[in-house]
Amino acid sequence: MEVKRDILWRVYLCFLGIVGISLVVLGKAFYIQHVQGAYWRGMSDSLHQKFVELDAERGTIYSEDSSMLSTSIPYFNIYIDFGADGLREKNGKRFTENLDSLSLCLSGLFKDQSAQAYKKDLLSGYRSVDRYYLLQSNVSFEKYQRLRNFPLVRQGRNRSGFIAEVNNKRLNPFGLLANRTIGLARANAQNVGLERTYDTVLKGEVGRRLVRYIAGGTYIPVEGYEIESENGKDIITTLDVNIQDIAENALLKELTANDAEHGTCIVMEVATGKIRAIANLGRQSDGGYWEDLNYAIRATEPGSTFKLATLLSLLEDKKITLNDQLNLEGGSWKVSGRTVYDAEPHESRMFTVKQAFEISSNVAMAKLAVAHYSNSPGQFVDHLKKLRLNQPTGVDLLGEGMPIVKTPKSRTWSNTSLPWMAFGYEVLVTPLQTLTLYNAVANNGRMMKPYLVSALQESGITIKENHPTVLIENICSESTLRQLQDCLYAVCNSTDEGATGAKLFKNAFYKVAGKTGTALVANGSRGYADHIYQSSFVGYFPASAPRYTCIVVIKNKPFAKVYYGAAVAGPVFKELADRLMSADAGAATPPVFSRDSAKFYYAGLTSDIKKVEEMMSMGYMDSAGKNEWSRLYTSTAEGRPVLGRATVARQVVPDVKGMGLKDALYLLESMDLRVSVSGSGRVRSQSPEPGAALAKKETISIQLN
Repeated sequence: MEVKRDILWRVYLCFLGIVGISLVVLGKAFYIQHVQGAYWRGMSDSLHQKFVELDAERGTIYSEDSSMLSTSIPYFNIYIDFGADGLREKNGKRFTENLDSLSLCLSGLFKDQSAQAYKKDLLSGYRSVDRYYLLQSNVSFEKYQRLRNFPLVRQGRNRSGFIAEVNNKRLNPFGLLANRTIGLARANAQNVGLERTYDTVLKGEVGRRLVRYIAGGTYIPVEGYEIESENGKDIITTLDVNIQDIAENALLKELTANDAEHGTCIVMEVATGKIRAIANLGRQSDGGYWEDLNYAIRATEPGSTFKLATLLSLLEDKKITLNDQLNLEGGSWKVSGRTVYDAEPHESRMFTVKQAFEISSNVAMAKLAVAHYSNSPGQFVDHLKKLRLNQPTGVDLLGEGMPIVKTPKSRTWSNTSLPWMAFGYEVLVTPLQTLTLYNAVANNGRMMKPYLVSALQESGITIKENHPTVLIENICSESTLRQLQDCLYAVCNSTDEGATGAKLFKNAFYKVAGKTGTALVANGSRGYADHIYQSSFVGYFPASAPRYTCIVVIKNKPFAKVYYGAAVAGPVFKELADRLMSADAGAATPPVFSRDSAKFYYAGLTSDIKKVEEMMSMGYMDSAGKNEWSRLYTSTAEGRPVLGRATVARQVVPDVKGMGLKDALYLLESMDLRVSVSGSGRVRSQSPEPGAALAKKETISIQLN
């Protein structure tokens, strides 16, 4: 009995131990499930779920006439969740019933495999319960729209298991046109051009989406857990597609004909500083040309186009007059052990300063600089600084080159720095800087800041507008300005033999004022041994009432047979000017607005337009604010009218197109202009065109429709 009792005691003790342990386990399980449950479920989710960013739709870049220059096109990756409840309910009845018709439709849409092959793939994915089966990638929006109406797919995501993942691709519809300036939005490389400068504006605000981890390292979206992204804003540039196309093609033709290294062509509106075209072409490895680098904002030795700054300094300091006589030494002159050469030797006679400028004499500029500034070179350098040639223009493009203008305190300053700077060597400036200086001369001394973006828009409504900015009100005195204008006019129109631009524009039906330039440039460690020349032409037209300033700079190949500025860069300038002036001459027949109510354009006093809109209950979008003048037009896909600001600047001819006669007369006459009227109705054309330099008491002709 003692043995039996001892065994039972041990059994009971073990039983009680097991019960105790079981109670502890159950208690712990209860505690984990009900007390710590939320914590551990959250921990599980954190290991199997995460938030990913959703890119916003990038804003569109437009030209000033609303042509798309860069936009985002949606593409879709199509997945199928074969584990979706709606797809597997009733033993997969819905899937089985639609399988054949769906396979047939997919084969017809994508045309990459037969309907039987699609059926086999779908069955395989269904049997393996693939939760994120990739059906197709990079599907266009058009095909995606058709896919949504296919059997099974049209029943919705929960029942069909179909998941569409949107990806946006950047597209430049015009291809080469201003490609480098507009730039590229690239996923794995640095953006360039406007895409880079205005990246934060264009890209908008990213959203977030909750995704769940499944086997194979794949995540699938959790429906209902998304924070929508905020789309980027649109950019309205100052570029004119027509002018850009002319500039691009004229430059390409000349580069190809001369087998040149690269070139740039910039067109600026005189009165405002708006850049209407900016072409940059460089030779590629296959011999063709592409917009590879923005040569317009890269600093180089400008050569003879810099002589305008030297002449301005001399005239402004009253060191010389244009009729002063100079001995050009036959075209070569020694100074401090070095020799200054002109492009061609001259006969041994005296030249006036004006004649020396016409024939682009390096000797003349060097001798004048040494004669008048050798004792005070800082005085000459100060003029260059006042003209802002020692600082970037501030154009809205990242990567603008930093100019270099030596001073007597510079480490590399020597006895020959002053004479060589006088004709455009030992200084580095960008073509855009040179253009800005010449544009100031064309604009009666007022230097305008060049700019590329005129407005930012959101859903068709202007939220920010850039206006012309004056950098320098007067670059020089009135007397100096007139003499500079006369010299530039003489370069292209003088009857004197040797004027470098006269032959080029001899038979033109309009007048040009400008300057040629030919600079010998170094080729790396080889120095100047390869005889590489940079050809330039910069000027404005028409000379009597300038509308556009243009610069063309082309770097030639080594030992090029043709390299003078008038022979290489000049033809590009002339072709562009010919085309633009011909278009103006034939602009008597303006565009006629359609009678379709979805397309209209009106302009006038903001208060009057708003009153009419309110009376007619038009439901317009107002981006005019408190601006005195505005324009009413259709901008949205729904045809909803938008009221936008009409900018009126006191220094340029205003745009009165779309206005009634009363408003047009009030605005023009308040700006001290005389008005000639023909026709009846609203204004459909005007001459001079909007943006031309304003001259008081000038007569402006308006034609009504």
